[in-house]
Amino acid sequence: MPNIETLIPSAGQADTDALCAYDAEELARYVAEPSHPWWRRRPCAQALAGRVPQGWADALLDRVRDPGDVGEVRTALLEVVGDRPELLPWLRHEDRRNEKSYGMPEAFLRTRGLVGDLTAAEELATLAADPWRRSQEAGEAGLDALVERHGVDEVLGRLGEDRPADRLCRLRVRFNSGQDVTYALADPDRMVAHLAHTLAHDAGRLRSFLAQAPTTEAKLWAILALHELTEDLGETRTLYEALGTPRVEVPGLDEELRTPILHEYVRGSQRLTDPRWRVEALCAVPPARYDVEGGLRRAMQALASAGLAPKPPLDCGAYHQQGDGTYHVIEFGDDEVWISTLGRFVIAHEGGITARPALEAAGFRWIDEEAEAITVADLYVYHFGSRAPLCVDTLLFYWQD
Repeated sequence: MPNIETLIPSAGQADTDALCAYDAEELARYVAEPSHPWWRRRPCAQALAGRVPQGWADALLDRVRDPGDVGEVRTALLEVVGDRPELLPWLRHEDRRNEKSYGMPEAFLRTRGLVGDLTAAEELATLAADPWRRSQEAGEAGLDALVERHGVDEVLGRLGEDRPADRLCRLRVRFNSGQDVTYALADPDRMVAHLAHTLAHDAGRLRSFLAQAPTTEAKLWAILALHELTEDLGETRTLYEALGTPRVEVPGLDEELRTPILHEYVRGSQRLTDPRWRVEALCAVPPARYDVEGGLRRAMQALASAGLAPKPPLDCGAYHQQGDGTYHVIEFGDDEVWISTLGRFVIAHEGGITARPALEAAGFRWIDEEAEAITVADLYVYHFGSRAPLCVDTLLFYWQD
């Protein structure tokens, strides 16, 4: 006969259907004992949804309250016992905001929303504006639950107009209730305007807004929203040209550097990216595909001809033994050069600079200290947990694990 150990033989291998049919008393007893492996306790807790044995509620609440228990188990238990009225004062306590367990402050806030705690509305709005998707989802779930229980007016009455996070919440609520959201394309905060352009689904309203939008940036958000609806690149280019093809001008960033950066990073960039970059990327003609393998062959030949005895190229993922990116590494002796996959760009530091004459003679462009230090303004790119404008060297020679 199966037991909990056989139904969850290893981490991530739970028989969910069988657990949901398993004796609830046994599941609760297992979860309440912290010495059991957390990766077994969590699916057991999840399998208690809607069927927590009355006699075990207090013991499970004790596990939720214990900051020494595993966060994944506590989060799962919040889903099944978090609606207990006796838990709410504890959830509201200041100490919950200061817990260090991964994901727990967000889970506490979400639960307060799910149980209808209107005092959490402002903090949930802040959480829903977080750049991390997991945090956003927790904040949005809590806010949606508050709206369902108390109504739109009651929830929005708890929020102001000055904070972008509050305006973002108002925008979502208006959209979910079927109201027009094109007004928010003119919001001074790009986080709000970016969301508005993804939610504005009425081409007629967008064209009307475009005709009277108060700023160039608002017009660009409208053009983006319209393009995502119609996919009419001809119309998009016509509208962009009518605005004078506005661009984010970056001192020192010539077209050879700008073009590959534009087409590699803008479409996947973060929400604070200037819409000038976004519309330019839509309308600009993509460059011819760079011959990466041919470039590596030329680099190897040039280094070998210079007597530098290069080793075979390693893509940056293999070089760092994880991740990937936009360059290869060629080692020679104790030194190395990086060869970009985005164009004829090479870079090196310290001893690797000895390869510069040979590579430049082979047609490569050496990215020197002046060029590498150029910050590509208003283009927000994710890089190791940060979402910010990056320098040319990081963009041309990008690696992410």
